[in-house]
Amino acid sequence: MKPERDAYGQEIWNCYQGNSTYEIAEREDGLIEISSAQPYFREFDDWPEHEREAIQRAHGIILDIGCGAGRAALYLQQKGHQVVAIDNSPLAVKVSKLRGVRDARVLSILDIKTLGGPFDSIVMYGNNFGLLGGMSRARRLLAVMHRITSSDATILAASSDPYKTRDPVHLVYQQRNRGRGRMSGQVRLRIRYRQFKGDWFDYLFASTAELRTIVAKTGWRVNSILQSKQPKYVAILEKEL
Repeated sequence: MKPERDAYGQEIWNCYQGNSTYEIAEREDGLIEISSAQPYFREFDDWPEHEREAIQRAHGIILDIGCGAGRAALYLQQKGHQVVAIDNSPLAVKVSKLRGVRDARVLSILDIKTLGGPFDSIVMYGNNFGLLGGMSRARRLLAVMHRITSSDATILAASSDPYKTRDPVHLVYQQRNRGRGRMSGQVRLRIRYRQFKGDWFDYLFASTAELRTIVAKTGWRVNSILQSKQPKYVAILEKEL
C-alpha cells in the first residue's frame, strides 16, 4: 500500500503518538461517520464482555487478521501463545511492532494462502469478519482458512448485525443493496484521515442468521455465538469433523 493511501495507518500512528484519536469512515452514498480510534488500543479489562469471554477460546498457534494496533495479539502473547498478526496497513503493523507484537506482517486477508501454518486459531476482532466482504468472497476465504489451519481449529469471528437499527439512512442503503443483488449489510467504504484517503473496499455487516448461511458447506460450523447488548457479537466457528 502506498503511504498516501494508508489513511487507516496514519490514524493509528497519530493516535499512538498521542496526536489525535478520531476515525472517519466514508460510505459510497456519501455518509460520513466519525468515531474514536482509541478502541484499537484498549487493554483487555476495557474490552466488551463478549470479546473478553470469546478470546478465551483461542488456542495454540494463532493468526490475528486485521491486527490494527495489536490489542488482541498483545493479549494473546501475554497468555503464552505464538501469534502471527497481519494487516494490510504498513503503519498499523509498525505500531503493532512498537507496542510489542513479536510477529506482525504487512499482508492482506486476500493473501493468507501464502502463510504456511497450520494455525490452531484465527482471530477476527474489531468487526473483522467484515473483511470477508460478501457472500462469495467469504466462502472462498473460509475455504483458504480451512486449508491453513489444524484439524481442531477455531475462528473467533466478530461482526455486527446491520438490522438492529432504525436509522432511515441505513435502512435506505440496505434496501438499495438488496436491489443491486448485494447483501443488506455489504457496504462500500473508505477510511479518511486529515489529507489522506484510503482505497474503497467492501466491508460486511452480517446478522447471525446470515453468518450461519455464509459458513454452511465451507468446512466450518457455528459452535456458539456470544452476544452483546449492542448489535456486535462474536461467533465461535469450529472445523466440521
